[in-house]
Amino acid sequence: MAIKRSAKKPITKTKYIFVVGGVMSGVGKGVASSSIAKILQARDLRVTSMKIDPYINVDAGTMNPTEHGEVFVLKGGLETDQDMGNYERFLNTDIPDINYMTTGSVYSSVIRKERNLEYKGRNVQVVPDVPLEVISRIKAAAKEAQADVVTVEIGGTIGEYENILFLEAVRMMKSEDPSSVAVVMVSYLPVPGSIGEMKTKPTQHASRTLNSAGVFADFILARSVVPVDQKRKEKIAQFCNVKPEHVISAPDVKSVYDVPLNFEKDDLSARLCDLLGLPKKKSDLSEWKKFVAKSKNGKAKVKIAVVGKYFNSGDFILSDVYISVLEAIKYSAYKLGLHPEISYLSSQKFTDVKNLKELKHYDGVLIPGGFGSTGIEGKLNVIEYVRKNKIPYFGICYGMQLAVLEYAKNVLKLKSVSTAEIDPKAEHLVIDIMPDQKEKIAKSDMGGTMRLGEYPAHLKAGSIAKKAYGADVVSERHRHRYEVNPEYITQLENAGWIFSGTSPDKRLMEISELSKEKHPFFLGVQFHPEFHARPLDPHPLFTAFIKASYESK
Repeated sequence: MAIKRSAKKPITKTKYIFVVGGVMSGVGKGVASSSIAKILQARDLRVTSMKIDPYINVDAGTMNPTEHGEVFVLKGGLETDQDMGNYERFLNTDIPDINYMTTGSVYSSVIRKERNLEYKGRNVQVVPDVPLEVISRIKAAAKEAQADVVTVEIGGTIGEYENILFLEAVRMMKSEDPSSVAVVMVSYLPVPGSIGEMKTKPTQHASRTLNSAGVFADFILARSVVPVDQKRKEKIAQFCNVKPEHVISAPDVKSVYDVPLNFEKDDLSARLCDLLGLPKKKSDLSEWKKFVAKSKNGKAKVKIAVVGKYFNSGDFILSDVYISVLEAIKYSAYKLGLHPEISYLSSQKFTDVKNLKELKHYDGVLIPGGFGSTGIEGKLNVIEYVRKNKIPYFGICYGMQLAVLEYAKNVLKLKSVSTAEIDPKAEHLVIDIMPDQKEKIAKSDMGGTMRLGEYPAHLKAGSIAKKAYGADVVSERHRHRYEVNPEYITQLENAGWIFSGTSPDKRLMEISELSKEKHPFFLGVQFHPEFHARPLDPHPLFTAFIKASYESK
């Protein structure tokens, strides 16, 4: 459910806030941009958010999740960076495809226009034509959203070759109309353990590097492990040409949802409104504050195991691969007054069945989406174990497909059973490729070929899914190539499997489950419900799963 907005017309001139990052990657530009959008929205302004990624990839669909993190699918079907998910969650609204661009998509558009003679035969140059394409997309997104304010996060770190053209677009927009553009630099201030003092020099260097591109920061968000003191605010202001009150302390916090409230301690939204000439209506973050309070007040615990294949990245655990799933679990737990304890378990460890007994320590088990054969044997072992031991289970996308596969193998007793993704020569392909995709895959044309974006599903009366949703028809976002093979539906249903959600023509199976008589909660979905989960509007299926997990402890 989108947030209610006032019926007022947008202000005459849209304002643009560009968020750039200094010193290092992973400094929190996405959360900062989302939080800025949130605190301005709280002042009854129409806000939309954009992300510019410096990758040559046309979209995020072909990027390795262990390197790039989660691929977030927008309502229109575009595969994007995970920060787009942050924007939707913080603003509590759907964001259109036009709000995301990459270097690849921008260059593709420029080249297409050149081929179509849209430049009327003139010489097409990197500058100004590429930055002008970026600017045209930003303004188009502003127009589509009828936005008072557009926040634009520029990926990468200041000083990298990859984002120079995007900074040039910022310079050109600022030069065209200085009163309508603000630049916010998110920069890291280290506190070396051997020194014990917060150092501002890296931020000074980042600021000067930004200046060399013709862009000057109006605000600096000072990221650090602790709050930034007044002395260092003044030092940053002096050497980076900003006002001391425009240096905003952004210390590490327990939850990203504290960040908007933390920004308001330094009156960031009011200062942005003053700089850009925006109406400064009273801020209302009451609902957000209630959510943040709930996130900290849960006393009873619910232990959830997320069994995935993408957690390991060298010696580190990369939970960002499943960030929307993890956040969706939290929202539903908070709604129920529970404190979620989420464990990240690699599916490969469960290839050894001796490790399965570890699952008895959890109240519920979730298997998220994924691709390929790595860790599949472990996932199938997990699904069989939780089904037989009555541990609540929630399978998403691949997690549903493998649940169907496990049931066909161990309950229907089908021999040589598999999915076409793993073994296309298996005798029983219970999960198979969509016919219209086979030709594309044969040509190795993999980008943007999946079933992407929102599709409706009709729910079966009396099912767990229908009870959770409280609706007859729902619309959810998809990202997959494979489907339940229609040839096996009757066999599965005769053996007690329930397909409780289908496409309108009943050809595609969207939701499957076991009855309450067979299992306290065993449900899988072909889509990605996590993309619709919001802090102020948790997803009903996640809430049903968490509730069943807690009640069946």
